[in-house]
Amino acid sequence: MKKYFSLWIIAVFVVVVIASCVQKDDWETPPIQCTNKFPEATMTMADFKAQAPQSGYISIDTDQIFDGYVVSSDENGNFFKTISFQDKPENPTAGLQIEVDRSNNYTDFPVGAHIRINAKGLRLGVDRGVVKIGAVDKTFPIGRIPGVLLNRYLSGVCNGSGLDIVDIKPLELANFKLAQDTQYLNMLVKVPNVQFSVDELGKTYLNYVAGAGVDTSRSMVDASGNTSVLRNSAFSAFGSTLLPEGKGDLTFIVSRFNSSWQMLIRGLNDVKLGGKRFFFEGFDGGNLDNWFTVNVTGAQVWNIQQFGNPKPCVVMNGFAGGNNANEDWLISKPISLQGLSSATVSFDTDVRRDGNPLEVFVTENYTGDPATTVWMPLSAILDPDASAFNTWTNSGDINLDAYVNKNISIAFKYTSTTSAAATWQIDNIRVLGN
Repeated sequence: MKKYFSLWIIAVFVVVVIASCVQKDDWETPPIQCTNKFPEATMTMADFKAQAPQSGYISIDTDQIFDGYVVSSDENGNFFKTISFQDKPENPTAGLQIEVDRSNNYTDFPVGAHIRINAKGLRLGVDRGVVKIGAVDKTFPIGRIPGVLLNRYLSGVCNGSGLDIVDIKPLELANFKLAQDTQYLNMLVKVPNVQFSVDELGKTYLNYVAGAGVDTSRSMVDASGNTSVLRNSAFSAFGSTLLPEGKGDLTFIVSRFNSSWQMLIRGLNDVKLGGKRFFFEGFDGGNLDNWFTVNVTGAQVWNIQQFGNPKPCVVMNGFAGGNNANEDWLISKPISLQGLSSATVSFDTDVRRDGNPLEVFVTENYTGDPATTVWMPLSAILDPDASAFNTWTNSGDINLDAYVNKNISIAFKYTSTTSAAATWQIDNIRVLGN
C-alpha cells in the first residue's frame, strides 16, 4: 500500500508541475524566420540582360545576383517548364525567362513572387528569338536547370516570415503593334479593345486531333487593325473552352518563336472580352466571306490581291487590255450596331490611274439588289494621288450615330468607262462603337 500510495503522490506532483508551467489555455506557434538564401542583389536585371549577345550565349562564371518578380504561371498548363519574370511589379524595364526542368513551378513561385537569382554557372543568351537563362547543355544552347538544382540559382526573397509576394500591374499598351517589340519580351502587358478574328469564332482555344489537344494559335485583332497570335499549349486546362465573341482587354506575356510574335495567357482570367464586338476587315483570310460582290456591268470584279496596308487587300480594276466599262459593288454582310450609343466607320484607300472616284454608302436594309436598296452616301477622304501605288490614305472617322441600335451594311461602288478605268484598293475597314 505504501508503494502504491507513493506512486500516486509522484503522479499528482508531476501534473501540478506541468500545469503550473502553462500560463494560458492556448499554445503559441513558434515564430517562423524566413532567411534569404542569397545576399543583396549586386546588379539590376537590365544590366544583367544587357550582357546577352545578339546570337548564341555566354557563360556566367562569377556571382551575378539580381532580383525579379514572377509574371508567368504554369497552374493552367499554358507555360511548360519555364518561368517568366520582370524587374519591377509595374512599369518594368526588363524581362527574362529561365528554363527549369520541373513542373508546377507556380506552387513555389506564384505570380508576384519576389525572386533573387545568382546566375553563376548558368548560360545567358538568345534562344529562338528570346533572351533566356538556363543550364549548360550538350544539345541545346540554353538548357533546362534540373529541378533538384534550381535552388542553387533561384530563391524567393523574404518578407518578414514568408515569401514576398506583390501585386503585378500589367503594362498597358495601346495596341498589338506596340507590344511586338523586343523590349517587352517576357513582360506582363495589357492591350484594350481587342477581339478574336471573325474566322476564329465558334472555335475553342485548342484544336483536337483524335481527341487530343495540340498546340494551337488563334488570331486576334485590335481596334486599330493590328493582328497578333494567341498561342495555347496542348496541355492548357482551358483548351476545350469556346473563344469569347466579344471585345475587351487581353492580359498576356509577350513572347516570340524565332521571328513570330506570340501572346501567352496564364489562364482565362487574363481574357476579359465581354463588350460589343467591333467590325474589322483586313482581308487577312484571303477571302471575301464577309462581303457580297455584285457585278452589274463589265467582266472585271472585286478580288483579293497581295498588296494592302499591310497585304493583302481588296482590289477593283476596270483596265484589262484597255479601259472597260464597269459597275461593281462591294457590300458588307450585316454589321450590328445594337447596344451602342455612337459609332464610326473608317478605311484605307489607294488609287492608281485616272478614273471615277470610289463611292461609299450605308444602308440599314440591303435588299440583295443594289438597284432596289435605299443608300445613303458617306463623305470620306479618298487617296488623291493617282500617279503611284502605295499612297494609302485613311478615310477619317465617318459618323454613323444615326444608325446605332440597328444593323447596317457598308458598300463601296466602283465605276469605270471605256475612256478611264482607275484601280482602287481598299484595306483596314473598321466599324467602332461605344
